[in-house]
Amino acid sequence: MLRLREIMTTHVVTLTPEMSVRDAMELLGRSHVSGAPVVAAGRLVGVVSATDLMTFAGALPGVPTQTDMADDWFVAGEEACTDDDVDDEAEPPGVYFSDLWDDAGAEVSSRVENVDGPEWNALEEHDVSEVMTRLPLVTLPPDADVEAAAQLMKERNIHRVLVTDHGAVVGVVSALDIATAVADHRLVTNIFLFNHDGAFRDLQ
Repeated sequence: MLRLREIMTTHVVTLTPEMSVRDAMELLGRSHVSGAPVVAAGRLVGVVSATDLMTFAGALPGVPTQTDMADDWFVAGEEACTDDDVDDEAEPPGVYFSDLWDDAGAEVSSRVENVDGPEWNALEEHDVSEVMTRLPLVTLPPDADVEAAAQLMKERNIHRVLVTDHGAVVGVVSALDIATAVADHRLVTNIFLFNHDGAFRDLQ
């Protein structure tokens, strides 16, 4: 029987609970992975997916992607008021602040793609511990068989399973890893029949 240790990926991208949401998103993007375990002091404490991060970012109050301060709120009619015309205690009308947030309704993907914008600054104020799914998590030991992993993925509707040994992450097995093993005929069991003369035939 094929074991997880034989097909698992041992180079696993990990996050820490203290890492900012922004840094986590950048790391997943650079690594071309859609999720990662969260590890503290060498032990698994949670897991984060790209969907978790985007959902969290989408729930944050919209941040305007730009503010144009060129339109002075003091402008009245055709001419702008001078400093002498304005009381020191004067405050801009509420509509001025509302106008600054006209683009706050932009889609999350559009806002997050603007890595130099204020949306990314907001993501720096939150960390992975606010986003991650905590224990208990779906894990299997390295000596578990591949079919058990496939069955677990089907039951939980997930695409990967973390492989742990005494609480430490030692690998990850994805649906693609299992599909590759199947395509390479690594899950096939050969059955041999021995004849009375010692010869045998492969029935598979």
